[in-house]
Amino acid sequence: MAKLYFHYSTMNAGKSTLLLQAAHNYHERGMVPFLLTAAVDSRAGPGRIASRIGLGREAETFAPDTDLFARMKAESAQRDIACIFVDEAQFLTPDQVWQLARVADDLGVPVMCYGLRVDFRGELFPGSATLLALADDLREVRTICHCGRKATMVVRQDETGQVLTSGAQVQIGGNETYLPLCRRHWRAALGEETGPKA
Repeated sequence: MAKLYFHYSTMNAGKSTLLLQAAHNYHERGMVPFLLTAAVDSRAGPGRIASRIGLGREAETFAPDTDLFARMKAESAQRDIACIFVDEAQFLTPDQVWQLARVADDLGVPVMCYGLRVDFRGELFPGSATLLALADDLREVRTICHCGRKATMVVRQDETGQVLTSGAQVQIGGNETYLPLCRRHWRAALGEETGPKA
């Protein structure tokens, strides 16, 4: 039975690298992987998934209004898709996560989603929250804080390196914008003893 998977972590954990390696494994065995990424994130170029270590591959894009079930049903009618890979899965809408669950359930195609769990404020992205609720298999991709402990949080910085505590949930950026930290150092960076005030 096909499953919906969610590989989650903070920034700079290697999610895109893992996705590209897994997709390559399918391709190498003569199977067809279908790669999707969020249209909003074009840092590597439009319709491209790329990792910090230099790997990259072309992908189709999705926007908030894309019906992923209808799209994958149409694609599956044209060719035998072995697995669907979704990068930047935190940008999925809750409805799109349900659509991907239907792809696994009704079309029998495994769906592997890779994305962030929480934003710079420590809050779940809506797509990630729905994936945590619906995914058949949850896998944490680990990275480390500067202290050596597991990084589970991320801070957003401005161009001078100052930590930002407010702003829109979505701001596209990489190492110049985000820094992965353990919860203790994230709290310290925010200047909070317990975490952000509600």
